[in-house]
Amino acid sequence: MSIETLEIVSPGMLTSVQDLGRRGYQRFGIPTSGAMDAPALRVANILVGNREGAAGLEATVMGPTIRFLADTTIALTGADLGASLDGVSVPVWQSVHVPAGGSLSFQGPNDGIRGYIAVAGGIDVPVLMGSRSTYLKGAFGGYEGRALAEGDVLKTLPSRIAPGSTIENLPFELTPANYGHNHLLRVVFGPQDDAFLPEAIETLTASEYDIGAQSDRMGYRLEGPALKHTTGADIISDATTLGSVQVPGDGNPIVLLADRGTTGGYTKIATVIGPDLSFLAQAMPGDKVRFSPVSFDEARSILLEQESFISDIKKAVGLDNSGLFTLAADGDVHEVTTDENERITGVPAEIRETKTVSATAAGFDFEIEVRYR
Repeated sequence: MSIETLEIVSPGMLTSVQDLGRRGYQRFGIPTSGAMDAPALRVANILVGNREGAAGLEATVMGPTIRFLADTTIALTGADLGASLDGVSVPVWQSVHVPAGGSLSFQGPNDGIRGYIAVAGGIDVPVLMGSRSTYLKGAFGGYEGRALAEGDVLKTLPSRIAPGSTIENLPFELTPANYGHNHLLRVVFGPQDDAFLPEAIETLTASEYDIGAQSDRMGYRLEGPALKHTTGADIISDATTLGSVQVPGDGNPIVLLADRGTTGGYTKIATVIGPDLSFLAQAMPGDKVRFSPVSFDEARSILLEQESFISDIKKAVGLDNSGLFTLAADGDVHEVTTDENERITGVPAEIRETKTVSATAAGFDFEIEVRYR
């Protein structure tokens, strides 16, 4: 049962409900949306005992002022937006107990521009197409399909941790480094890099670009040396992906982000690898970016390093849920264990097959197939 937990006293510049996105609907023209800096939201949720994909708040540049209606635990990650709780400074990348009546406010960005606020249990708004994320331009998802406004009251789902308790602090060596204002973005070339003159490839990797003022959740427009096409910028519209570097006729690249359109009719010279998109999401207009090419195998290794880092965070705070299977229905989360009531870990290759799980809910019997992979 969800409870009313926080009230928006002032919404800040742009605050919305986001989780890890709306997967599986791009073929219908529905963007994934979700947190711009997904690893930051994942860590925030870890620090309050939530599932990594639970919904939290994404605050941009100037954070909100929030009054808490119940005892809870929160974590702030991503940008340092100068948070304080009842006038006392609150560090990022740590969990904090908040009493009922407590007030969280922000002074402005010290590092980065997108801060994440996770609340124990996760924000409870309607699930739409498998996600609680807000798609602002489509006016759906999240809280009434819009950015939060003064007077909005948000509920949270039941927490896995006791009300008001905190998780063990993140060790200094696992605290992410500052974002800064100069960003190196590693890219894999393609899918249409052959539509550019050879010197365009060299220009992309040898030049510095400024982040333009017309940058938002759909994409970041970059300003700098133009990238020249062989014949023209237009192609028959095809799929876009997170991090696609699209180049229209003016030659200035655009990096497509969380709220991007699902298809596009401009050539895409490269794709920014996933782990580096966090730095771009935290960059503000006027910041500098450079591009560096990597192979697909190198990109995969970098992703595995990021996942290993997040796994180390879970272990450090005592919340390693490796092997923990859960089934979620109508906001209730149920653990799935072995017959001995233990986590399902170390499944040998010879039994990686489909198993049937029986469940009863609301008087109906269900059989759910679980495939070990």
